[in-house]
Amino acid sequence: MPRTRASASPLFVPRKTTRAEQRAARAGFTEARRQARLAGNPPKHRAEQTLDPDLRPTYPPAGRPGPASARGGKLALPAHRMTTATASGAYPFVAEGGLGAEGVFIGRDVHAEAAFCFDPFSLYNSGRVEGFTNPNAVLAGIIGMGKSALAKSIATRSIAHGYRIYIPCDPKGEWTGVSQALGGYSIALGPGLPGRLNPLDAPARPASVSEEDWFTEVRKRRLLLLASLARTVLKRDLLPMEHTALDLALDLVVADAVARGTVPLLGEIAHVLGSPERLDHALGHQAGHLGSAAQDLAHALRRLVHGDLSGMFDAPSTVSFDPTTPMLSIDLSRLGGSGDDTALVLAMTCASAWMESALSDPDGGRRWVIYDEAWRLMRHVGLLERMQSQWKLSRGLGIANLMVIHRLSDLLSAGDAGSRGRVLAEGLLADCSTRIIYRQEPDQLAAAASLLGLTGVETQAVSALTKGRGLWKVAGRSFITQHILHPAERELFDTDARMAA
Repeated sequence: MPRTRASASPLFVPRKTTRAEQRAARAGFTEARRQARLAGNPPKHRAEQTLDPDLRPTYPPAGRPGPASARGGKLALPAHRMTTATASGAYPFVAEGGLGAEGVFIGRDVHAEAAFCFDPFSLYNSGRVEGFTNPNAVLAGIIGMGKSALAKSIATRSIAHGYRIYIPCDPKGEWTGVSQALGGYSIALGPGLPGRLNPLDAPARPASVSEEDWFTEVRKRRLLLLASLARTVLKRDLLPMEHTALDLALDLVVADAVARGTVPLLGEIAHVLGSPERLDHALGHQAGHLGSAAQDLAHALRRLVHGDLSGMFDAPSTVSFDPTTPMLSIDLSRLGGSGDDTALVLAMTCASAWMESALSDPDGGRRWVIYDEAWRLMRHVGLLERMQSQWKLSRGLGIANLMVIHRLSDLLSAGDAGSRGRVLAEGLLADCSTRIIYRQEPDQLAAAASLLGLTGVETQAVSALTKGRGLWKVAGRSFITQHILHPAERELFDTDARMAA
């Protein structure tokens, strides 16, 4: 397309004209030259016109225009005298230096007007931030403020840095599309679905661990899983004789499986617990009989075999754990829809045990493990104990855990003050060096300030945060950060599609 050419030339103005007519002629000539320049400039590119407002630069490449640019030595301020204590806070060019340029780009530091990047592994290894003792993080925010988009954005961008992402429980099925779009896969579990996971699977033995030590470690994990499942169904702690019954039943089933060359199954554990004579024979001449003591355990585990969770965890695994996949999520959206979270928690316990056993390899690289909708776990001590174990081992295994909740007071729902569940929930928060707080409701500010130790200014800021903007507390340092999404991410992470339909 040929470029449009235009020019403007002064016209003849009669000598005997009034000053008003001369001024009008000069103004017309100036406007004609302006129109000529506009006609000569090429039209803006379509991409520049449709660029997302969040991605447009604040100022042109030449810098901030006008007198506010403070260029050219023309900035003249009146003299003012103050003490050095006041000057240190009033100096207008002091801004937070940020966390450095290493890691995942999150968005814009609102106060420093600079890019904000975050990488827990880099911060831990460099020691730049004093008090940063672990890579774990907690993300809290009310519905609709963009916390799910932030979690998905961190996961997506971390893959570009060589990290792998694992979601042990996806209660709403929101991670399935993200996993598939990034070359990973999702395992959907629910009644009538073909997916099967055997939580008693033994992961591959690391090269640095002997066979005897690994056998002991696998046995301990299986016992913890069985006790957690039974405690969740019975809604109480197990008695000493019940622990003994689980111990004997597991040893009997494992011995039979080794003899057959197969893997132990939950259904076999439930069958042995329902056989009093076999348990008493395995107990030998010790005092007491386990037959009656194991009845409650047998009925509790029977729910996983013949109850509402049948067909999911009572058969050999139909999928294998691929440690090279960039993202793996376990979709449990078909469970827990009736208001009773017991089925969801049992499935979450089994699924997380299957995944965590495969994540135990310390040579597996750096990984993010994201617990979405973690508020549903707070009332179940068994799951909190499993999470606490993974939180404590995060540095040794190269794992960063991210817990996503709605309110900080969700941690208080784990139990009364001083109870086991309450202590575990508060311990998870204490073991998070990174706390990300999106907007909280006014009646939740007191609990948030108490649990996180927020200052008055931070508490006020949390109550006024807009969508996508959050308070980041990284080992004592605070940042107000605006999360920036790419248009492709915005389309992929959209959780309001049904509301807009």
